[in-house]
Amino acid sequence: MDITPFISSHREALLIGDYNVYRTQLSRQLLAVRKRLGRATAKREKFTKKDVTASDVGSNHEFVHLLLLTSERAWAHAMFMKTSHGEDTSGKGITGSTRSHIISRLSKAAKTARHLVELLAERSASKAKDQDVLEARGYHASLAGAEEFEKQSAGQKSTEQSSEESWKPCLRYFAEARVIYAALYERDKKEVYREILANTIDPTIRYAAYQAHLSRTIAIPTIAKRYFLTQDKELVDPYALKDKPIPKNDEDEQNAPRDVPNSVTWRGRKANIVDASIGQALAAVTAAGARLRAYLSSNYNASNRDKAAAYDEILTTSQDAADATKRATEELEKERVDEGDPRMQDLRVTSLAVNYDLVSWRVGRNRVLIGDNDGLTFTAQQPKKPKRPRKDGTPYAEKEEPRSRKLARLRERLVLYDATIQSIDSVKELRGAMRDASFVTELEGKAAHFRALKCLNISYSHSLLDGHLNALALLQRAKELLSSSPAASSEAETPDAPPTLHLSSADRENAQKHVCALLSRTHALVELHKLEANARVAAEKHMTSAFPIVQNLNAYPTPGVQVDLKNLVQYPPEVQPVPVKPLFLDVAWNYIEYPGREREASVKAAAPADEPMVNGTEAQPKKRGWFGFGR
Repeated sequence: MDITPFISSHREALLIGDYNVYRTQLSRQLLAVRKRLGRATAKREKFTKKDVTASDVGSNHEFVHLLLLTSERAWAHAMFMKTSHGEDTSGKGITGSTRSHIISRLSKAAKTARHLVELLAERSASKAKDQDVLEARGYHASLAGAEEFEKQSAGQKSTEQSSEESWKPCLRYFAEARVIYAALYERDKKEVYREILANTIDPTIRYAAYQAHLSRTIAIPTIAKRYFLTQDKELVDPYALKDKPIPKNDEDEQNAPRDVPNSVTWRGRKANIVDASIGQALAAVTAAGARLRAYLSSNYNASNRDKAAAYDEILTTSQDAADATKRATEELEKERVDEGDPRMQDLRVTSLAVNYDLVSWRVGRNRVLIGDNDGLTFTAQQPKKPKRPRKDGTPYAEKEEPRSRKLARLRERLVLYDATIQSIDSVKELRGAMRDASFVTELEGKAAHFRALKCLNISYSHSLLDGHLNALALLQRAKELLSSSPAASSEAETPDAPPTLHLSSADRENAQKHVCALLSRTHALVELHKLEANARVAAEKHMTSAFPIVQNLNAYPTPGVQVDLKNLVQYPPEVQPVPVKPLFLDVAWNYIEYPGREREASVKAAAPADEPMVNGTEAQPKKRGWFGFGR
């Protein structure tokens, strides 16, 4: 019967109009349904009430739509009166008669929904399923809770005990609605159930609990379990209402609720969790992170798109945690709590930690989509071959990936790099982030790392287009970004952790080595292309070498310069100075002690007796002139 989707689709009209327009639209639809079912009163005839029975619902499900439209029209009328008086600037507010009219309209809507529940309860006649009954009960509980809410929101002050007792019926109805829609959302994972919980039921339960003087640290699911009627065994299994139910099988054990944290730690500072909804959201983030880690470790060969899709759950839970923190902060701000209050200080730290984790998971998803090593390398992909074989049975020839496809893949990378850099810069806008100088330096280092990778991939595209000079400039810029004092991360490195904003030292070193190697290679290519360009210019001008070839046999001819075969040698030869064996002067030989001459000098000094005697006296050594010649 799709009761909840039917109501949700009709309430989409509120996006483009007010409650009065919605009420008018429902009246037209209600008249059309009555005419189709034969329940419309003809002109000039007396109105006779015709009740809808369970057999009518079983024969035609449009009778369910008839009751839903009737209930919705009464609810829209009540909401129109409430909003119109809420916009009144006279200061009178909603008076007693107007409030009574609003409550009567909500009472009619709840009674109509209750009648629908009773009809669907007759399973044999109405042919209703369990889900139809649950959706009808949830719809009735939300309308009955709205009626009790209006009864107690008159603004009268009361004691703590009387306030809790007066708000108890409202909490019971909304607790029933929350248990039903939470169970349906857990089973079907439809977005319509989550929107009802987040936009209508949970805020109302939180406000009613505040009016009932319940502690803000009590989570909304805990409040719903406390005020839910556990004796109603037809509605839900009591096993599901236990705080920590024992898992029945392996699947229940994997999806079992995690312990709710009572504090968060941010860069060495511990902050208490002020609101219980934040703790519930953080517990869901922890569970989603464990499932993501298990998926990535067990599906290592999965495609990048499949791995990135696994991040959807943890991104959703992280966003819920950020929204819960924002709502708790806004509630304290409405109460005009001072910034120096410990609760506000803890919320500021929690908000910074939760939003940083959200950005970190977004960056991790982008890194997975970019590819291995954060897009450090770029290799060609083999095009997919047709599945249908050729008629002659020969295999398809291997084809290289087209250049247009390569450029398209590089453009996709650049979009992801821009999104990553923008996400990192958004962290600086968070309240309290700019006060931590080391944290800001760390963020700038991470942003510089991804900017360097962006320059690297742009250089790949210029290389594909033979723009090696532009690629050289981009690589030089990437080297400067990587070497500009990258900040060391204060986060602990966890093995086999999913990719996040955290950059390890190995990632930085690999990026620097690869960029330096590619820079040298591109520099060489630029020089080669420069030589080719000069050679091309020389060839166009028919330039020749003026020297004979015989004088430059040890060098290859310059590319582009023509070899003049008529200028092999110079003939007739001209008189030119030719280097011959040089004249070595050993003037300093007798005055400098060279290595090896010490032994010769010592031998001559040790044998004076062997020298000849002349007339009983020692022979005097002969004097020699320059160059050893005698004088």
